[in-house]
Amino acid sequence: MSINIKILGTGCPKCKQTTAAVQEVVAENNIDATIEKVEDIMEIMKYNVMSTPALVINNEIKIKGRVPSKAEITALLLDSSQKKDSSVSDCGCSDTKCC
Repeated sequence: MSINIKILGTGCPKCKQTTAAVQEVVAENNIDATIEKVEDIMEIMKYNVMSTPALVINNEIKIKGRVPSKAEITALLLDSSQKKDSSVSDCGCSDTKCC
């Protein structure tokens, strides 16, 4: 199941660094993810983020106001992919109490 990643930022150098780092981590680790760059200030404000860049994974703000390291991004994405995988039961449904 694909991880939804959003990088919130207006296009400053730190936002571009974050976007590049996320793209590298996804490619290097063959992570199934969609990456979206959100530059519209009104859209960013919906996340209640006052300092950018911000990294949103599966609609949860993970980092804001700084450029994360590639190691930190890798850990967050691998953790998110494991959580998604463990939320599916043996029969394939999302009800883990089913099987």
